Amino acid sequence: MKMPENVIREEIVKCGTISFARFMELALYCPETGYYEANKDTVGRAGDFITSVSVGSLFGELLAFQFAQWLEALPGSDGGWRLIEAGAHDGKLAQDILNWFQTHAPRRLEQMEYVLVEPSATRQEWQRERLRAFAPRVRWCGQIEDASLASSRGLIFSNELLDAFPVHRFGWDAANKKWFEWGVTQAGDVFGWERIPPTASVQGLCPPELAAVLPDNYTLETCPAAEAWWRAAAGQLAQGRLLALDYGLAGDERFSPARPQGTLRAYRQHRLSGDLLANPGEQDLTAHVNFSAVQAAGEAVGLRTDQFCTQPQFLTRILQAALAKKSFAPMTAKQVRQFQMLTHPDHLGRAFRVLVQER
Repeated sequence: MKMPENVIREEIVKCGTISFARFMELALYCPETGYYEANKDTVGRAGDFITSVSVGSLFGELLAFQFAQWLEALPGSDGGWRLIEAGAHDGKLAQDILNWFQTHAPRRLEQMEYVLVEPSATRQEWQRERLRAFAPRVRWCGQIEDASLASSRGLIFSNELLDAFPVHRFGWDAANKKWFEWGVTQAGDVFGWERIPPTASVQGLCPPELAAVLPDNYTLETCPAAEAWWRAAAGQLAQGRLLALDYGLAGDERFSPARPQGTLRAYRQHRLSGDLLANPGEQDLTAHVNFSAVQAAGEAVGLRTDQFCTQPQFLTRILQAALAKKSFAPMTAKQVRQFQMLTHPDHLGRAFRVLVQER
């Protein structure tokens, strides 16, 4: 098995400077040894970062309550639905959602199929182990474009998936008034940055009037892969909703004096890494989702935007509806603590957004 660092070096020797998107792809998804392939326990207090799922089961339970409401409102609510989750990591969110349905809506559970879209055989194995108790209701496919998912009725959703797609990293050349791309090359024994001609489109990257005042080397990321995935998911949805929960920004929020180097970050053991190119395969790489671009991608293929809001707004509305139906009454002290973690601006409530589109 080749480590990502060695695979990256070989590609640079063979092809020359590579885009950061390619570097990120190999660092995170190199078969068997990439960050998401080799590290099952990256999430939680003992890992490198905390997610809404790792806070506790309340997040999945609230989503399950909302999913049940949406499914019941679909025309012909007699079943035949799919819940399609992409980017399920070790299957913990799926387990929390299925547990809720088993307890609170067992008839609905019998009427639906839960599908995990997972290209990695390694992660599929983690998920199968966790979800063994629900085996009759769960199946897997490798890609969202799988023919068996065509004309799905129900929900397609992801939590912290879009931020993990490889991004292109662009810098602004103020003197020449044009964008260049940051590539990755070898600099002795380490990896280094090098300016290269753009390998992805820079059209519409920045309004001309704003570009005129941007400082030299101002950095932005784009993620064509995330937009392409969203369009592909929309193409599988005959009726229902497409949902993403992730940390990100609206398009105009990307321009801020506080972020001259963009939103790309590396995490290891709950700390920001000072070097994005160090130790590929051993640290997480992630960038804020451009939700305006994703929203536009969905609308371009016929989806209607139902909601774009913060995670606190989204979860608070669900909790209020659930309490009204006594689905979470009374709240336990443990659930209250989890809800505070999910919504407080000093915790997971600060940067997370929710996009819901429907057909």
